[in-house]
Amino acid sequence: MKAISPFKGSFFKVFLLSAALLCMSSCRKIKPIESSFKNETFAINDREESEVFFFISTSNISKGIISKSKIAQEKSSDVTIKELSKKIEMQEDQLLNEISKIATTKLIVVTEINATHKRDLYNLIDASGEEFNAEYLSSIKESLTDQIELLESISNETNDKTILQLVLFFLPQQYKLLRETESLQKQNI
Repeated sequence: MKAISPFKGSFFKVFLLSAALLCMSSCRKIKPIESSFKNETFAINDREESEVFFFISTSNISKGIISKSKIAQEKSSDVTIKELSKKIEMQEDQLLNEISKIATTKLIVVTEINATHKRDLYNLIDASGEEFNAEYLSSIKESLTDQIELLESISNETNDKTILQLVLFFLPQQYKLLRETESLQKQNI
């Protein structure tokens, strides 16, 4: 066997070490670019997050209002409450359909995250007579107020044209339903 001179061995080690350092430094330079690209691709900004929250929360409230209104149409003996509940159900159904359409175009899946309205539904199912009417009007007033707050807050947080058009169309109608509900509530007291 032929022996390698110490100079050639040292030179070879230095060459391998510098090649390794060069490769590692170039990999470090590429990695931040890749990670920043990934962060930009999958980053959700505050506006998008508030829009997702709006769609989910508003649809959950609408579903609850629709359920309460259907119960009122079956259980209430007061004709004015039945008429109001039909009007509210139609309005909320229209709002829910529009929210679903917009959410679908934005690739947002609207699911029922929390079922807080179910407690209200059980209270309505258990109530009867005048107690039912008072419970229904109180519950609908609270839900409409929550929905109005959501509509107002998203109008301040977004500049999305379709969402703002939705708010401009439905917000006055929601206020009108709230005033009618409050008026009936005062009459029944």
